[in-house]
Amino acid sequence: MAKAYRGRGRVRHNHRKRPFEFSVSDIIPAPPQAIYEAWLDSQGHADITGGQPARILSVPGAAFTVWNGYITGRNLKLEPGRRIVQSWRTTKFAATDPDSQIEVVLEPVAGGTRVTVHHRNVPTGHTSYRDGGWQNSYFEPMKRHFARS
Repeated sequence: MAKAYRGRGRVRHNHRKRPFEFSVSDIIPAPPQAIYEAWLDSQGHADITGGQPARILSVPGAAFTVWNGYITGRNLKLEPGRRIVQSWRTTKFAATDPDSQIEVVLEPVAGGTRVTVHHRNVPTGHTSYRDGGWQNSYFEPMKRHFARS
């Protein structure tokens, strides 16, 4: 809630920046374990994002950089073939913004895997991730990659 402050005849509003969260999902034509392994492998991650350079390991606590350095973070929880939890920040975050967090849930379904990304603690104004960013930068390239495999 914005608060108004009065002082010296002026009204100044305190608009707090509040992070937000959202979830997106899609069906990827691959088994959960294949997606899990690709996500947590440097070459695999590059392959599923259309060739964007990545340095990532499937080790809890390991730091990573993907999308040619645009995204950095750390593996927080790893459940092989089921779930990946990572801290996540982009070069567009302000220095004062805390890391966001993603949880990637892999659920086997007819035709492949339902990949659901829960993205939490996203800084105010960073709506592009919700409004097509995950779809265009991850889900669509993943579909193309696994359709060729």
